[in-house]
Amino acid sequence: MTANPADLRHLVLHFTKGSAWSNGSVPIYTKGEGCYLWDDEGRRYLDGLAGLFVVQIGHGRRDIADAMGAQASMLAYTPSWSAAHPTTIEAAKLIAGLAPGDLDSVFFVSSGSEAVESAIKFAREYHTSQGNPGRTRVISRINAYHGTTMGALSATGLEAIRAPFKPLLPGFSKVPNTLGYTNGVACAQLVEEEILRQGPEHVGLVIAEPVQNGGGAICPPDGYWLELRRICDKYDVLLLADEVINSFGRLGTWFGADYVGVVPDMISFAKGATSGYSPVGGLLIRGPLVEGLMGSEEGTFTHGATWGGHPVSMAAAIANITAMRDEKVIENCAANEKYFRQRLDDLTDAHDVLMEVRGAGYFYALTLGRSRVDCRELTNAQTKEMIGTVLPQLISDAGLLIRADDRGGPKLMLSPPLIATEAELDELVESVSVVLDGMAERLVV
Repeated sequence: MTANPADLRHLVLHFTKGSAWSNGSVPIYTKGEGCYLWDDEGRRYLDGLAGLFVVQIGHGRRDIADAMGAQASMLAYTPSWSAAHPTTIEAAKLIAGLAPGDLDSVFFVSSGSEAVESAIKFAREYHTSQGNPGRTRVISRINAYHGTTMGALSATGLEAIRAPFKPLLPGFSKVPNTLGYTNGVACAQLVEEEILRQGPEHVGLVIAEPVQNGGGAICPPDGYWLELRRICDKYDVLLLADEVINSFGRLGTWFGADYVGVVPDMISFAKGATSGYSPVGGLLIRGPLVEGLMGSEEGTFTHGATWGGHPVSMAAAIANITAMRDEKVIENCAANEKYFRQRLDDLTDAHDVLMEVRGAGYFYALTLGRSRVDCRELTNAQTKEMIGTVLPQLISDAGLLIRADDRGGPKLMLSPPLIATEAELDELVESVSVVLDGMAERLVV
């Protein structure tokens, strides 16, 4: 289950420790089907992270592969610069038709980072086109992850990811996320205070995930998003719902905006739009905003990418989203959400090292500690050991693919494919229980 170190040296891996890269101690996956992956030694793993919060419809779908092949045979590539092709038009219509409110215009790119970057650039150019060129500042939230390109990284609130690349772009500030807040209105008003601190005439964009990934599946308290919408409207600031993870069913709704009951000005998406069968990213924008920019003297969104709206990726998106709709994949997630949550709550009762369960739909964080009953957290040294070495090995031994994460505190992240039934959810929870037992035993030693 490890790579040949000599071969691996030709490949620079993403977010991977140098020690693992140099000695080849990384898994090699060769096949996927449904909710499972197999490695190069034939061992099966339950994909409890949906790849990376991506594979909504499951692995090994021949229909999606066939749609991609058919498109590649007909037209493998043409750019979206001052031109279009039928597959991109169809994909845009399909996605816009599922989006809430008047979010009926789609700008395609190739990743979530690019989608957030596009939102930052659209906000700047839109405000300039409306006679407000000073509205360049962006407000986002602590511990939020918005991507790795320089604009998206500047909005990101995870210091360990930001630190190697400072100085980042100016004009980005952070406010607390909703963790620990029960009054949604009061928490959202922290955003208003930051707008006033920066000067409303300087602020162009507020970015927030409906359910925040960084820090561990943080669900907003009632009233938060309604108040956020009111505040942005009051100060003529655009509101971006960053839904790179939340969209396309992860929360049991097509979009996270549906989950929180608010229509933002833009939605950034990626991951689940193709269930990982091909790279995609995109920005849903309210029609009046697009018309405002395109009808202005500026008259152009001066932004683009070679691979944006790639025909083969668009074919994958159409096949994936259509199948998710016709096979009621999102309804499966919504129907099983209570069952999944109850099984996770049962884990809490059974394991003292499990401090809290947070999340919605098929998107959960299990926060970890020394003892829930005694209110004892892990020390920094224990966190480093558990997240860095102990938990990854326990997870692998249990035949699982889930994430051990220390950003915003130690936790396990669970995000199974949306096709998972009670049987796969049971297997996931029972395997996690084994992992937690192993963690507790290691802490006693």
